[in-house]
Amino acid sequence: MSSQKDYYRKCIIDLRTKIDKEREAKKKDNARYAHMVANASSPSAKASYRKSKISAAASHDRNIENYKRRVASMQDSMRRCK
Repeated sequence: MSSQKDYYRKCIIDLRTKIDKEREAKKKDNARYAHMVANASSPSAKASYRKSKISAAASHDRNIENYKRRVASMQDSMRRCK
């Protein structure tokens, strides 16, 4: 039983690390797209960069929520091991 708990603990730690990395990636992408929007040469390019920025942020948010669901699932599994 203890080895299963250790496995779940390790998985939870790994998933939390992935959440942190995804948040950092989201920040970097937002900054990159903001820079691209500010330096865009035409209104259509600006609009395209804005759409891409929104899409990238939504993708990061979905990944973060997926990792959070997996953490909750691991925690439930760990509780059942008791």
